[in-house]
Amino acid sequence: MDELAVLPHLFRLEYSKIVSVLCKRYGFHQIETAEDIASETFLVASQAWGNNGIPEKPVAWLYAVAKNKAKNLIQRDSLYQNKILPRYQIENYVEDHDFDLSEENVKDSQLRMLFALSHPLIPLESQIGISLKILCGFGIEEIAKVFLSNKETINKRLSRAKEKLRENNISLELPSSDDLKSRLTSVLRTIYLIFNEGYASHNQDKILRKDFCLEAIRLCTFLLENEKTNTPEVNALLSLFCFHISRFDARMNDAGEIVLFEDQNRNLWNQEFIQKGEYFFIQSNKDRNISKYHLEAAIAYWHTLSEDKVDKWETIYTLYTGLLEFESSQILLLNRAYALFRFKGRDEALEELGRLDFPSNRYYFSLLGEIYCEFDRKKAKDCFRKAYSMAEKPSDRLAIQKRMNLME
Repeated sequence: MDELAVLPHLFRLEYSKIVSVLCKRYGFHQIETAEDIASETFLVASQAWGNNGIPEKPVAWLYAVAKNKAKNLIQRDSLYQNKILPRYQIENYVEDHDFDLSEENVKDSQLRMLFALSHPLIPLESQIGISLKILCGFGIEEIAKVFLSNKETINKRLSRAKEKLRENNISLELPSSDDLKSRLTSVLRTIYLIFNEGYASHNQDKILRKDFCLEAIRLCTFLLENEKTNTPEVNALLSLFCFHISRFDARMNDAGEIVLFEDQNRNLWNQEFIQKGEYFFIQSNKDRNISKYHLEAAIAYWHTLSEDKVDKWETIYTLYTGLLEFESSQILLLNRAYALFRFKGRDEALEELGRLDFPSNRYYFSLLGEIYCEFDRKKAKDCFRKAYSMAEKPSDRLAIQKRMNLME
């Protein structure tokens, strides 16, 4: 692998480590400086490795450069020496261990950063954006595409989020035992939404973003590796991710088109991820506290089972009913209606959809189209046409068009 391939991979992995360790050591108010040091480290690497080749230990090389840059910057920064260091009761900055990039400290620093960036003081969209930037190493342009925005807007949003954390003196500390549960809820929501953006991207160009999903799994793993945050809810969320990502390779065909669940090649499902999902789901059920992630993971598990399971869709229907007690949304109600259709038939499902009546929801009309296909093709086509007119993404319109073509 040449340096052109290695550097982007290392950037994703190591950028957040360098930034998190520096911020843990010198405070969140130094985040821009920490980001500059990390970015400059990779700039030096791209130049040096391009001329001299990749060093034998590239990660150690990066850490050495980052350490030197941090030392040089701090030693010549009179403001830092005279005002900030005394505040933290540090007399000198000399030893290498002041910039500790051991595996244990890196993990601890990233976990603390995760809690800081998911602080409830920050708007939810900003939590996701700043986490993608600092913890996952994504560029501003990529993040802008996620939010269907532009780089200037995203830069302003992230700057405001950082300023909010500075103004409120948010430190890189794990929450106290009293605050941990509520703060962990916020962290899990951020990770969940990062995964969802990868699994069903808003980006017009990239329908699926496996890299986002893998980053969400990595962040969730941070939580499992710490005794305080290794909770049933975290295990349930990771279980959900594993079940979903197990079907990733089957969700898109060679032409780049989304493949519906019913049409997916089961041989492409990743059995290793399914087994991991089962393992984490078992771990999540070690007490009686059930979260929405438990129910979503259970639904995802049942989707991995073959269709000849007699109680499959009835169980999924029951699980959706439980999930709706945690939160209600049109998509959850429609998913439950689909499960009802699969085990009770069209009459029960149509009655349920009649009660829902979502006139501006394309999924509503897509589901009606699927049900009417069996006995009223004209109504089915009318429903699919309505769904097509409401679809915003080209990939969604293509999927609906292909479904209509099958009826010709």
